[in-house]
Amino acid sequence: MLFSAWLKINSAPHHMNKPEKDVTIYDIAKKLNISAATVSRGLQNHAGTNKDTKKRIQDAAAEMGYHSNSFASNLRSKKSNIIGVIVPRLNSVFMSQVIAGIESEVSNANFTLIISQSLESMKKEAGSAKAMYSNRVDGLLVSLAYDTTNIHHFENFIKRGIPVIFFDRVYENKKYPAIYIDNYKAAYEVTAHLIEQGCKKIVHLTGSQLQNVYADRFKGYKQALLDHGIEFDEQLVIISGLSAIDGVEAAEQILKMPQRPDGVFAANDQCAVTCMQVLKKAGLKIPEDIAFAGFNNDPLTCIIEPNLTTINYKGYEMGQVAANLLMNLMYNNDGTHNADNVVLSHELIIRGSSLRKG
Repeated sequence: MLFSAWLKINSAPHHMNKPEKDVTIYDIAKKLNISAATVSRGLQNHAGTNKDTKKRIQDAAAEMGYHSNSFASNLRSKKSNIIGVIVPRLNSVFMSQVIAGIESEVSNANFTLIISQSLESMKKEAGSAKAMYSNRVDGLLVSLAYDTTNIHHFENFIKRGIPVIFFDRVYENKKYPAIYIDNYKAAYEVTAHLIEQGCKKIVHLTGSQLQNVYADRFKGYKQALLDHGIEFDEQLVIISGLSAIDGVEAAEQILKMPQRPDGVFAANDQCAVTCMQVLKKAGLKIPEDIAFAGFNNDPLTCIIEPNLTTINYKGYEMGQVAANLLMNLMYNNDGTHNADNVVLSHELIIRGSSLRKG
């Protein structure tokens, strides 16, 4: 094809591809020969609008394909009816349960969720917070990233009177209410249970001590040892990302220890399960040679053999409580964010992985 012919064809107006202009209240007003103000009142079901007129307006709006400009409306009302949620990862059973709990409450109140994952990065968490702020969320729920060392990136929310609530992984600050379980007590109970089953040399697989959940679980583990007359040995504490691969690497470390431990308490179930699998393949019997306990009560705890002793706490309930507390702060915002922290219950579930005694 000659270039001139190509140019002629491709420079022709593309009427068929031209997007249609959005229908406005002025278009409806023109069609019905009434004022735009009357159309606006009719679309909002205003009590003072004549019933027949209201029906004519709504019928015309449907016929013409009108949809309300919620963004402009939100700018006027300074409300977006959007709640932001930032979590470390979405591929977690626990976080899925939390989000389901949040969604069950906010949808009943006609709020929309925007969900973002930090991928365990404080830098990405800060970027997500900035995006949430730009999207004018009415409130924010956050479980902090693995490496978060400060919460400066949430200060703009507080300055603008937008409530921020931390859940599970929290940061101690009076401006930010928090929802969590007593991780110290739960870890103490797990460790005490292993000791009661005859364990005297217990490895603790834990995460970054920057995060409250892992720092508190470590403290509970350490205190239970001391209270039962067992000397704390820092060589038995393995800090990692607590991923499945980290569980494999922890097992390899355990197998190389000059004095093999007789118990393992992992700060999450995923790490515990992969560690168990490697040790079993190496010929160790569980719980006879080495007893195991995890944390979270993920579904995989009942798939591994023997089933894994763990701590159960309800993610769905945590999500519901977090959403309700946030909406209460949003509805009753008096310029402050002071609210009591909420500590949820937990339960030690004892299964075959730790039962050495009847």
